[in-house]
Amino acid sequence: MRLVIIGGGPGGNTSATYAARLGAEVTLIERDVIGGAAHLWDCIPSKTMIATGGAMSFSKRIEGMGLSHQDATLDLVAQRKRVVEIETHINGQVTTLLESQGVRLIRGTGRVKGPHEVVAETDDGIEEIVSDAIVVSTGSRPRIPDWAEPDGERVLTTRQAYPPSTMPEHLIVIGSGVTGVEFVHMFSSFGAKVTLIVSRQQVLPSKDPEVAAALEDELLRRGVKLFKGARAESVDVSNGMVAVSCDDGRVARGSHALLAIGSIPNSDGLGLEAAGVEVDAAGYIPINHHCQSNVGHIYAAGDVSGKLPLSSVASMQGRKIAEHVMGIHTREHRHIDYEKAASAIFTEPEIADVGLAEAEAFATGRKIRVTKVPYAAAAKALINDDPGGFVKILSDPATGVVLGGSIVGRHAAELISVLALAVTANLKVSDIVESCLAHPTLSEALADAAE
Repeated sequence: MRLVIIGGGPGGNTSATYAARLGAEVTLIERDVIGGAAHLWDCIPSKTMIATGGAMSFSKRIEGMGLSHQDATLDLVAQRKRVVEIETHINGQVTTLLESQGVRLIRGTGRVKGPHEVVAETDDGIEEIVSDAIVVSTGSRPRIPDWAEPDGERVLTTRQAYPPSTMPEHLIVIGSGVTGVEFVHMFSSFGAKVTLIVSRQQVLPSKDPEVAAALEDELLRRGVKLFKGARAESVDVSNGMVAVSCDDGRVARGSHALLAIGSIPNSDGLGLEAAGVEVDAAGYIPINHHCQSNVGHIYAAGDVSGKLPLSSVASMQGRKIAEHVMGIHTREHRHIDYEKAASAIFTEPEIADVGLAEAEAFATGRKIRVTKVPYAAAAKALINDDPGGFVKILSDPATGVVLGGSIVGRHAAELISVLALAVTANLKVSDIVESCLAHPTLSEALADAAE
């Protein structure tokens, strides 16, 4: 089985690793960094900087833990070095793993020439590769509206802010989705003034209103200005300052502006039409439950597939593709259920959720039981001097099966794994209650909510 993969992000490199282990002859083509631009240029750098911001925030409230107060200051040079070191380490790990599995790596640009032909353009020339199956995992890039022109200095895309060349005095963040609020948290932790343009009436418009309200309260406490119900229409730079004009007449003024208004798939220029692969109006490659495009032996994984834009989802897609290509799906096989994928937002408070949302249940008329326990009920939250937040579990009132849940508070991204397992395996709240969890831990709040 000859498998050719275009794009070495989480979907591509996972597909390559699994397929090679199963005996496939795998070629992986990547034009930028092995490990994925989204993974190494977006996710890892942002979470690295958020961790630094969290440490700075913690240093400002250590008196509550019996320590003398000390102010930490940001060293942009050291921060940039730290980001690069982590990226380099992860890139090296992924590359070594692929090579150890016998995957052939080609540093260049890949495109489809025909149903079974892929062309790789490298510094050494052009190579044509014949394949039995093809995986397209080319990711996405920041969406740039026609009313804004990033210059990398005052008007930034998300990828130009890891970290920026100079620390913003007053940052205007355009976009209140996951990426936008993470940047607001990050730069407010660093001490910058921040204004957030919120096009809807709440931040995180796709999330539980109670969860969004908890985050809004923290942002306001930090002094973040919220322009709710305002849609940005233009960005002007003059005399070293930035002005963002909104459709309701309000104008946000600051030293820098950051565009965090989504992404677009990297499907253009791939030659997909040569193989008869269809893309939708937005440029995504529609896939079925096996991650196949309309052409059965051509698959898509990651952002370009139009599914949840999460590294974890892309990796799972890559694994499932390898299993399908190598025929493993004919045995015991579980399809990806995108509605049961856990997600996390690395703000303060940290936010994570999985499965059915409360608002969704009410909108569809589904009967659910909702139980909620504050973090303060767990002794570990008091020990950490960080009792803010809560655990919310949604379950079926007739069977007790866990349908979903949300966690707001410290280490929410880690704790959601318990609920994710429960949702995926159709466990009941009683299964969580009867698990003898360690004490004192934050996970005890999960058991309390389940009980």
